Amino acid sequence: MLSVQATSLIHFVATWTMVGVIWFVQVVHYPLFARVSGSEYRDYMAGHTRMTTWIVGPPMLIEASTSALLVLRASSDVEVFVAWVGLALVAVIWMSTWLLQVPRHRALSDGFDPRTHAALVSTNWIRTIAWSLRGFLAVWWLV
Repeated sequence: MLSVQATSLIHFVATWTMVGVIWFVQVVHYPLFARVSGSEYRDYMAGHTRMTTWIVGPPMLIEASTSALLVLRASSDVEVFVAWVGLALVAVIWMSTWLLQVPRHRALSDGFDPRTHAALVSTNWIRTIAWSLRGFLAVWWLV
């Protein structure tokens, strides 16, 4: 079994990978969906979904599992509190992903719709903020 220090380091790397990815997605990638031409849009969205899964899937799974491990290994009241807040933020991220972003991605895969696109960008702030907060918690755990 991994030590708490090793778990914290793995957790830090996975979380900060996702902090970087989510800010790139929020500020650059999602806004650029509107710039893809109509005839190429469906292929673009299919490629986006397929390729993005390979980038975000592993760190999200690692982050969730190490977050749960940190809850189990917390050794003080402060660590317990921080670990549970971190795990709660993971839950917010995953729920937002499956309940808000995935349905909008599915809708956009049929063709670009400005309202659906705007909803995707605006609801993605939930994940962007939650991952940013998780990044600070990951630093706390590592230190």
